[in-house]
Amino acid sequence: MIFRETSLQGAYIIDIEQRQDSRGFFARTFCQEEFAAHGLEITNVQCSIAFNHKAGTIRGMHYSVAPATEAKLVRCTQGAIYDVIVDMRPNSPTYLGHFGVELTQANRRSLYVPEMFAHGYQTLGADTEVVYQMNKLYTPGYERGLRYDDPLLGIEWHLPVSEISRKDLEWTYLESMLVGA
Repeated sequence: MIFRETSLQGAYIIDIEQRQDSRGFFARTFCQEEFAAHGLEITNVQCSIAFNHKAGTIRGMHYSVAPATEAKLVRCTQGAIYDVIVDMRPNSPTYLGHFGVELTQANRRSLYVPEMFAHGYQTLGADTEVVYQMNKLYTPGYERGLRYDDPLLGIEWHLPVSEISRKDLEWTYLESMLVGA
């Protein structure tokens, strides 16, 4: 695997290294030792899959707070997504910085999302499937979120929004969160 750190400290794009022959190819998508060598913790405690019918669908921006913070390894297994993360670690030099990358069925790329990073994506085509590996169990009551259209973040989504959950539309804007801090 090829690990490339993003502009947000601790977040990585992970590309596979294909071993090809007449049958096709084989590639490792996860190795605990290789992740540990890069200082990344992802013990597979829970895996999830999300299927999205329409292009332009947004899921996110979600994160969890202590004691239930989650690191994620995200991969698009069908179709394509624009995947976005936001550093929510108050003492981080990249606090409130965001980074986006296309994860596609064709590029077979993964994104490592550290704990205390908000995460969301937009589907770039219909019938898109995304697989998540998490290092902790989902714990209700510790989930938080950001508005996908928060002006303080200025995330430039690739398509107009076609679908988004009511819950994701009800997250508050950062300005109100920061004023109350």
